[in-house]
This record gives sequence, C-alpha cells and structure tokens, in this order.
Amino acid sequence: MKPKAPSLLAHPWSIAIDPARRDGRILGDAIESGREARTVPFPEDLDQKLIESLEEAGIGSLYTHQAASFEASKEGHVVVTTPTASGKSLAFNLPVLDSIARSRKATALYLYPTKALAQDQARALSRLAPPGLRHAIYDGDTPKDERSSIRRNSNLILTNPDMLHIGILPHHRNWGDFLKRLEWVVIDEAHTYRGVFGSGVANVLRRLRRLCDAYGSSPRFLMATATIANPKRLGEDLIGDRVQLIDEDGAGSHPREVVVWNPPLIDAATGTRRSSLAEAADLFADLVSHEVRTICFLKSRRGIELIRKFAADRLEANGKGDLADRIAPYRAGYTAAQRREIESRLASGELLGVAATNALELGIDIGHLDAAICVNFPGTVATLRQMWGRAGRARPGLAVYIAGPDGLDQYFCRHPDEFLARPVEAAILDNSSTEILDGHLVAAAWENPLGLDEERWFGPSTKEAMDRLGESGRLRRTGTGLVPRQTGFVASSVSLRSSSSSSVLVVDGTLGEVIGEVESGRAFTTVHPGAVYMHLGTNWEVEMLDIDAARAVVRKFEGEWYTRPRVETEIFIEKELEAREVAGVELHYGEITVTETTTGFERVSAEDQTAFDLVELELPEQEFRTRGLWYLPASDMLEDLTLDQMLGSLHAAEHLQIAVLPLIAMCDRWDIGGLSTNVHAQTGAPTIFIYDGHPGGIGITARGFEEFERLVSDALGLVSECPCETGCPSCVQSPKCGNLNDHLFKAGAIDLLGSMKGA
Repeated sequence: MKPKAPSLLAHPWSIAIDPARRDGRILGDAIESGREARTVPFPEDLDQKLIESLEEAGIGSLYTHQAASFEASKEGHVVVTTPTASGKSLAFNLPVLDSIARSRKATALYLYPTKALAQDQARALSRLAPPGLRHAIYDGDTPKDERSSIRRNSNLILTNPDMLHIGILPHHRNWGDFLKRLEWVVIDEAHTYRGVFGSGVANVLRRLRRLCDAYGSSPRFLMATATIANPKRLGEDLIGDRVQLIDEDGAGSHPREVVVWNPPLIDAATGTRRSSLAEAADLFADLVSHEVRTICFLKSRRGIELIRKFAADRLEANGKGDLADRIAPYRAGYTAAQRREIESRLASGELLGVAATNALELGIDIGHLDAAICVNFPGTVATLRQMWGRAGRARPGLAVYIAGPDGLDQYFCRHPDEFLARPVEAAILDNSSTEILDGHLVAAAWENPLGLDEERWFGPSTKEAMDRLGESGRLRRTGTGLVPRQTGFVASSVSLRSSSSSSVLVVDGTLGEVIGEVESGRAFTTVHPGAVYMHLGTNWEVEMLDIDAARAVVRKFEGEWYTRPRVETEIFIEKELEAREVAGVELHYGEITVTETTTGFERVSAEDQTAFDLVELELPEQEFRTRGLWYLPASDMLEDLTLDQMLGSLHAAEHLQIAVLPLIAMCDRWDIGGLSTNVHAQTGAPTIFIYDGHPGGIGITARGFEEFERLVSDALGLVSECPCETGCPSCVQSPKCGNLNDHLFKAGAIDLLGSMKGA
C-alpha cells in the first residue's frame, strides 16, 4: 500500500466519497499500486495456427506467468494463482489448445463450479476459434437427444463437478473413447473447492484419475485459483498428486483506491449504527450519478434487491431518474436468460451498475468496472479481494468495504490499516474424511471393482476404509475385486455438499414439492418441529419431522421471528493424533465423538434479536464422529474465579475462537462446533473443545491446531476492544450457541486469552 496518489483524487468517484472522508465514516484509505505488465513472445514450439488465432483476437504476446504455465505443463500438473483479471484463463487454455491443434485425437475436460462460468468460457472459446477445437457444454441443461453426439464428436467438454460425479463417471463406458484420449483436465476457480464440497470433489477427481488409468490415459491437471494462502497444497489435496505452483503475476494493473467505511452511529448508548445497506445504497447511487461503473456485493438476495430499490429512489429524488433504469440486481433465482441479459448489458456499458450476490464474484466476463463495493464482511479476506478485483481492470479503480454491525466488521474498523494488510486465508479440504471417503469408495467400486492398489488414488487411509466397508456389508468381494452390495445407481446417493450419507428431504406441505434437503445429522437442530427454515430467501416453518421417513414438512412463514435451538452436547475423545504445549496450555488434536440432544428452541424477534419464547422438545440424541482440537488452560489462568465465572470465561473464549477461525481457514462459523466444561471426564480438568461440525471432519480445526497462537491473538483482539461492558453479539455471543448464550463472562475470557497470548 502507498499513500494516496494525487492522480486518484481527481477521479469522479472522489466527489462521491468525499463527504464520508470529511465526517469520519472512512476509517482507512490506501492505494494499491499499479504495475507495468511483463510480457514475453509466444513460445517457439506453440502451434502456428493457434498463434494466428490469438493474434486475430488481439493477443500479440503472453504475460510471464502464462508462458511459465505453458512450460510447466509439459512436465506435469500445474496450479496458477494470480489476482483477478490477470489472464488465468489463457494460462490454462494455451497448453490445451496447443495439444488439440496438433492432434485430432487429444481431448480435454474443463470443470467449473457454476454453469454460468462454463457458458462464459464456451463463448470465449468460440470467439477465439482456435484450430481443431470442437467444444461443447455437457451439464444438466444439455438436451438428452444431443448428449450422444457431444460424446462422439467433441474434443473439449465443459462441465461441473456434479455432472462429472453423477452423469459421466458412472456411465464411463459411454465415454470410453473420450477418456482413453483425455490429455488435460482444467479446474477453474479451484479455491471454491473447500470444506465438505471440496472434500467430495477431491474424491471425484481421484475416481476420474482411476478410470483414466483403466482406459490407458494419464491426463495432466491445470488449476487456476484466486489468491489464497495455500494454493500448492490445495491443488495437491484436490488431485492427490504433486503440482507445480505458478504465482508470479506478469499482468499489468492500474492503481486502486481501497476504502474502509463504517456507517455512522445513530445511538451512542446502544452502539447502533446506520444500516450498512442504506449506506451502500447511497454510495451506489452517488457513484452511478457520476457515471462511475459500479458493482455492489452483498450476500443476502433480499438485501441486494433493497439496495437497488433504495439507490433508484435516491437517483429519482435527485432528478436523475434516467440513471435509475441503468442499475439492476443480479442473484441466483433468476432464469438463465435473465442473468445472461444482465451480464450482456453490463459488459456493453448499457448498465452503469449492478447490485449482486456472490453469483458475480467469480470470473464471468462483465466488462470493465470502475468501482466495487462489498457490504458487510463476506467471510474471508480472499473473497473480499476477489470482489474488489472486479474494479480497476482497464483503468484506475475504487474498492470499498462497508462494515456491518457484526463483531468482526467492527473489529476490522478499529484496525483498518491492519485489516487492509491482512493476509488471505487457506482453503481447507480433507478427502480422507471417513464419511466422505466411504461414499466415494462405494461409488468407485460400482464404476470399476476395487483392487489392492487403491491407495495409489485415494490415499493411505484407503485400506482401512475398504475393510470397514466390507465389515459393514456395503462392499462384498468377488473374483474381480470389491463391488457394492447394494443394487442400483450408487453415485446418486453420495452428496458432494454433505458429509452425511443420508439426508432429510424438506417438503412444501402445500404443494408436496421437495424444496431442499438437510443432512440427517443436522435435522434435529435445523428442521425440528417449530423451526423456522430459510431456503432461497424464503422463510418456512416446520410442521412435522419424520426421521424414519427422512422427511420434514414445511409451510411458508410470514412471522417476524426466527428460531434458535437449545442443544446439550457431550464429547468423547476417541484417539489423540497430535499434542503440543503452546500459549501456556496443553493443546491436543484428534478424533472425537460428539453427542447432541436438541432439548428445545427459542423464538427470537427479527427486529431486535431478543428472545421472547422458549419451547421444549423431546427428541432422541444424535451422535457423529469428527475431528477437533481441545486444550487445557493452566490452573493459574483460572484462579480466583468462582465456578460460574470459570464456566463463563471458558464458554466465552470458545465462542470467540470459533468466531475468528474462519479468518485462518476458509469456512463459515456454522461449519464449526464447540464445547467448554470446568471438568471433562477424560481430561479431568477445565477443557475447551473446538471441532469440525461435519461427520468425519474436513480439516478446519486441523488448521486451527496449526495456527493456534494466531487463533488466540485474533480472539483476544476481537473481545478486548469491543466497547460493550458484559458481552454482546459483536463479541462473545454466538448466533449458533446451543446454550442460547447463557453463562458468558467477557472479563474472564479477556483475562484467559490474555494469559495465553502472554505465555
């Protein structure tokens, strides 16, 4: 970062943000320096006709990282990590298109996390028109009568992990010729494959490599990812093989002004600030009124609709109603045709602004934008920088973060300079997670019987998993190897987005339609009777939960409250895997069994977040095995505390560390569970547990174990500077607390974490 450059002060957006700079809403302001592009000529061994296609498209040379990727791909697998708009697509397209230009037999498979990205890349390939290319999209929207022709005639297939998992691998005999000639697999936006989804996709890719080997091919993998802390490890975890990292960005860039913005206080006594949505709508309108091409990001679908409406109202009130027609919302839930129309209008410049969910965060081509606003912290610094990267591609740009009321948002506002310099997080997955691996091994056995060398593909825990599946009856031995005992289509019962092998269907009680599904392990906390369940922006109330039938019946809900379950949790330590002394405590990591019993739920006002009713429930306990960390504070860290104060200190520290763990591992706090106790039966001492909230574990708390001192430091910073006296939702209270935030002692947590940091 550099001090503000005078050249940026003259840009049109300066007029829009100057009032906020004068009245103190802008807390941090810095410049990301631009840089000159570093280019090299096309490689001498690049196909000449492909070079001609590139030159006709206006590409006369390569960025250095594109050339480096081309050279590295000759030797093996490659992962490219450079900022947004740095030409990663050409980095992976170049070796693929060169092979296709040279050989009529070569084939390639491109995987995208969304259908929209696949369609965007397909359009880009069509415009480039490289020699020999016959590409096609193959996903759930592909008409069935066209699929056979695509399999026979296309040499580059664009699809998504779900289609590969269910539509291609189980039907590999229909794809035999394509797989036999498969030379390249491209994985774009690789950072999106993390957590449960990434762990599932990692096993799908191992199944693909296994089948390719059976057909006599060994494709090279080319991966592209946004800037994250661990791109090489992520790439290797995804495919189960060594990869070469290309991370020196040769693309040029323009300066970008980066602003941290906190809405003004409207009630100092309660700490209430003006709505971040209202602030964003005003800034959005003001930027558009100066014809600054702007994108405004917010997670909430309803929120982006409101921002667009408020901004249009402000433009109308300021006599610029013509500009109100040049802004639009963009979110999932619109038809594909509606989304393509908005993308096209934005790319052409017909639209001056769009308020969007993260559906536009990824690399869809929407032309050049001048400003990017992110409303509320999106969960990770990596995601925030991905959103900011939408601005300033073709000329200097503006990036704004408008903080919400959440504890992390306000913590960042108290340390804007530290926030602007904060490193990005690591993307975490674990293909060996028991629940996830087991399902994919059964699916792999259905595709081709499992033999003695499967560890080659699925890793060192494979033999143990195969033995377990044989003992449980899910696999049986035949003359050709292990095959599923069950009949029928196996892959359809293996979810990529759930670690559980079973789920509960959520059914609209009025129409009888299935609107969603919930992991069986989460059913009692998510779709218990009386729960308010949110799906695609609509609230539903659960009328009935039938576990035996795996069905929850819901009806649309218009009440002004939501629900919060009360859960009693017990933990049994199954196996310690690692231990060390750090921050003055005994820190452990291993396998645990979590037992949860949902005993009731609160109704909470949506307006002021106060609980007004408690309903008792009688539900059976649920048990799952996962992985987690636990630590035993030294006795002098808790001395002079009463029993209630000790419990409150431990409980508050647990909440705080869960709140900041997503800043180390790219996850959501809802992916993490915790328990604190003054005496645990196995440790015999005060103990805090933090565990992966998905059966089998997915590597989140493993990252917390590795970075425990940072976990302590971030948690202490969050709580010690919160201006509340006894604890609030911005610090020690948690929206997912099973004890409904009872027994929290803020001062004790500060002392405990302070002792650990100072140890």
